[in-house]
Amino acid sequence: MAMSQQSGILGQGAYEERGENARLASFVGAVAIADLVKSTLGPKGMDKILQSMSQGQNVTITNDGATILKSIYIDNPAAKVLVDISKVQDDEVGDGTTSVVVLAGELLREAEQLVAQKIHPMTIIAGYREASDCARKVLETVAMDNRADEAAFRNDLLNIARTTLSSKILTVDKDHFALLAVDAIMRLKGSGNLEAIHIIKKTGGTLRESFLDEGFILDKKIGVGQPKRIENARILVANTAMDTDKIKIYGARVRVDSMSKVAEIEEAEKTKMKEKVNQIIGHDITCFINRQLIYNFPEEIFADAGIMAIEHADFEGIENLALVLGGEITSTFDDPKNVKLGSCKLIEEIMIGEDRLIHFSGVQLGEACTIVLRGASTHILEEADRSLHDALCVLQATVKDSRVIFGGGWPEMKMAKAVEELASKTPGKKSLAMEAFARALRSLPTIICDNAGLDSAEIVSNLRAAHGADPASRMGVDVVLGESGDMNQLGIFECFRVKQAILTSATEAAEMILRVDDIIRCAPRRRQ
Repeated sequence: MAMSQQSGILGQGAYEERGENARLASFVGAVAIADLVKSTLGPKGMDKILQSMSQGQNVTITNDGATILKSIYIDNPAAKVLVDISKVQDDEVGDGTTSVVVLAGELLREAEQLVAQKIHPMTIIAGYREASDCARKVLETVAMDNRADEAAFRNDLLNIARTTLSSKILTVDKDHFALLAVDAIMRLKGSGNLEAIHIIKKTGGTLRESFLDEGFILDKKIGVGQPKRIENARILVANTAMDTDKIKIYGARVRVDSMSKVAEIEEAEKTKMKEKVNQIIGHDITCFINRQLIYNFPEEIFADAGIMAIEHADFEGIENLALVLGGEITSTFDDPKNVKLGSCKLIEEIMIGEDRLIHFSGVQLGEACTIVLRGASTHILEEADRSLHDALCVLQATVKDSRVIFGGGWPEMKMAKAVEELASKTPGKKSLAMEAFARALRSLPTIICDNAGLDSAEIVSNLRAAHGADPASRMGVDVVLGESGDMNQLGIFECFRVKQAILTSATEAAEMILRVDDIIRCAPRRRQ
């Protein structure tokens, strides 16, 4: 590979790759990333083990595209573009993180062959743009909307949740988890606030024993000698230091001439803490939840006053708790008028497996709920959490935009057919790029078949023939029977917004990488 270092223009240590070399480096990097996650696509996709080389050497087992890509170190700039679109896809709609990278990789693989035929990148981009517009219009025309019929819409949501979970670890119990996810999303009543859905992971039991609980469960124990059950609770949620009733030696230097002086300092600290606790009790509360530690002395005062004190509530948990209780996290207690208390009908201690947890029921935010995940190991629970989160995000997107389409490679076959028809009517070299776009779309069902160990050439040819013979065909890939099947009968549905985001993001990423004709690497910063 020729690398030119231009003296006088680029600093020492910097270099650039131009023209063909730059384009080749971009194509190779992007296609390599797509090939990395390709085997995880579809219901029979394989998992990856990600091992951290830092202290502790954490192990993650997943087939989620975004999780895999954000965990690996990448040096190629074009590959980083694909990692970014995967992250954006995850943030926007939650699912399709693998599909978007694979489609972008296939578009670039096709573009590489066109460039080798001396077709200019801008011509390819123009063809891709027209093909993308055509494909998007096809998606919009074939989308179905059942929002008006509540029962049909709920059925659509269940089918979408099952389809999303089919490619995850939860596929064995997908009916159970689809029901959990749909019930949780329907409780939100269209607000789309996923923070109201709290997920707790508890090892032990099987995945099937996971359940949805109305209310909020906090993974903490109630302090010693305090009430275990409170009705019509008034709750103060705080983030304040409650551990200063003892002298902390670290970093502090106190010189005294007798032990009695030390005792005086300790007594002053104790008095200061007692005043703070009395200020908190003065808010007329029955429960105090703190983000930080609560030492024995203040806990004792709370117990004497009949107030439940909960310490060390994890930060994510305490923010969600303040949200569902209708309160605010407080740090100062001088002015009770400015403190917003939370409330709920009942606080009690419950048992899940062998652990004690605190259950808040009748909370102010009525749509709040908690999903408790059970599983054999932490790795399984982590992957189950990611899978369920993806399903919840997709359902949330469907509630906002209720259009649905069939899955299983059906939309790709539809779009590819329409793009090929447009290409046959388009003059010039653009038509070659459009045909390449159609081939890239058709490669998605091919990869789904390959990952399931099926004869992809046979199945995709049958699908192509079925869609060519009948424009209203509902045939897609049935990986269970290993043949083409009716997507409506199989109940394989996808969210319109997810598929639309995959199409637009992948096309834009491929365009961006195609435009590159020069890569300049800056010189590393020298240590002074």
